[in-house]
Amino acid sequence: MYYPDEVIEEVRMKNDIVDVISGYVKLQKKGANYFGLCPFHNEKSPSFSVSPGKQMYYCFGCGAGGNVLTFVMEYENYTFQEALQSLADRAGVTLPKMEYSKEAREQAEFRARLLEVNKLAANYFYYQMKQPQGKIAYEYFHDKRKLTDETMLRFGLGYSNKTSDDLYRFLKEKGYDDAFLSQTGLVTIEERGGRDKFWNRVMFPIMDVNNRVIGFGGRVLGDGEPKYLNSPETPIFDKSRNLYGLNFARTTKKPQFLLCEGYMDVIALHQAGFDNAVASLGTALTAGHANLLKRYTKEVYLTYDSDGAGVKAALRAIPILKEVGITTKVINMRPHKDPDEFIKALGAEAYQDRIDHAENSFMFEIRILEQQYDMKDPESKSAFYHEVAKKLCSFTEKIERDIYIQAVAEKYMLPTQDLQRLVGKYGMQMEGIRKQPTQLKTGINEKNASARGIKKEDGMKQSQKLLLTWLIENTGLYHKIKKYIAPKDFTEEIYHKVAEVLFQQFEESGEANPAKIVSMFPDEEAQKEIAALFNARIHEVESKEDREKALKETIIRIKQNSIKYRSEHLAPTDMAGLMQLVTDKRDLEELEKLHISID
Repeated sequence: MYYPDEVIEEVRMKNDIVDVISGYVKLQKKGANYFGLCPFHNEKSPSFSVSPGKQMYYCFGCGAGGNVLTFVMEYENYTFQEALQSLADRAGVTLPKMEYSKEAREQAEFRARLLEVNKLAANYFYYQMKQPQGKIAYEYFHDKRKLTDETMLRFGLGYSNKTSDDLYRFLKEKGYDDAFLSQTGLVTIEERGGRDKFWNRVMFPIMDVNNRVIGFGGRVLGDGEPKYLNSPETPIFDKSRNLYGLNFARTTKKPQFLLCEGYMDVIALHQAGFDNAVASLGTALTAGHANLLKRYTKEVYLTYDSDGAGVKAALRAIPILKEVGITTKVINMRPHKDPDEFIKALGAEAYQDRIDHAENSFMFEIRILEQQYDMKDPESKSAFYHEVAKKLCSFTEKIERDIYIQAVAEKYMLPTQDLQRLVGKYGMQMEGIRKQPTQLKTGINEKNASARGIKKEDGMKQSQKLLLTWLIENTGLYHKIKKYIAPKDFTEEIYHKVAEVLFQQFEESGEANPAKIVSMFPDEEAQKEIAALFNARIHEVESKEDREKALKETIIRIKQNSIKYRSEHLAPTDMAGLMQLVTDKRDLEELEKLHISID
């Protein structure tokens, strides 16, 4: 399913990105670009940049970025087709009839049918709860869980009958055949007919960010097992990449997200006014969940169960969230088990107080670690301090590390200098004593990145990203460096694809069109990554000479990496590839002697 590229480009070009985004965000011109408060995360100072030259937006705070189509998709929760239609209407462009490949058409139709049948099932479960046979479910939600009718309707809560083929018969009456129903995750087809996956359970529809029902969770009524049951994964349902309640939480005005363990915790919090609550779907937090959260917030408060399992889950979640750059705090639920019980017992105001006094995640880790040691025994107490010192080495920034050293020292009444010396001792053991490398004016420092536990190739990614940014900001550079740098030198897959298109644009028109490049990648994450490619920060450059030096060093680094990469992947019989490497090495030697002007 697609529109011709020229149609997409016509719509994009007739919708100036500054004009469109100005309708949603208050923008102020600063230099060549416009800045405003990012609509995709909460912030107090503007980090959301809109470039009329690039026809792109990028948030230096949360990483949201793309072209005008990407923005409308993100802001309005539109599909690509809906965003294109909206912008076409705005610009007075008549869209042609969409073109479909056979495979794309079949996939789109199948996904549409899955969404259709899930919506029918959700309506049916809600209807059943309102009938006499569903009284047990209604009483469970209303009497036991203290949910209002409004809340039940908002979350689409329902009931699956005791009859094990109830939904199956309903869907058959609607015209769905067994072959299709067997792929929905709602029923199992057996020799004797169909059997519902969910029966005698209260039902929780699971919705994506566009409020479409993609799956279900069901809690058994009575003593049956399993207590909670989720839909299996389907083409529209991936539990590692979806969060319960995100369809509501994504529009919150609160500065953080509350991450819970269960459906009822989310619902109870929303009913109490905390519309920023979400939960993973019957599985431990994954990197996919963390990256999804990062799209909408920079800060997550863990509000897991207060029991041992909840503590372990929090300890697992903290490094996953930290890895993607999310600040994490932990809410103390005691003496109650979970947010649902807490709200019922103490109310929303008391819960807000717990949010206001949430514990720093590192200090939480230290407190839990302390429980493993006998603090009355000198040897055990000393071992604890040594483990703490090792954990403090994980902070790569000196200022941050010193702040935490001071906090730990104050909490445990230790001399700050003694703890600093202990941290320094373990720091040298872990990293080795090394001469501080010189950092490029561009901010790239591969050795230092390696010392911080960042993969070595990350420094190279940054170099490639910087060069792509340089090329679109100073298009005259292309003809100065094209002899030495080609798309093949960009070893990251998506960077390579972007470089191919960009270099082609330079050859054909002499100009870069980054917004058009974004449109070539339908995947949302790819669009964000490309936006980041074209918005790398080129900073701390004091003079033209420094800038030229930094550019040259960046190009040399990319070329060196390219030669090394291709050497490692060269087939023994590839003589053409070998000769190209010889040529590239000569070019590199020439490049090292060359002066590259940025004029």
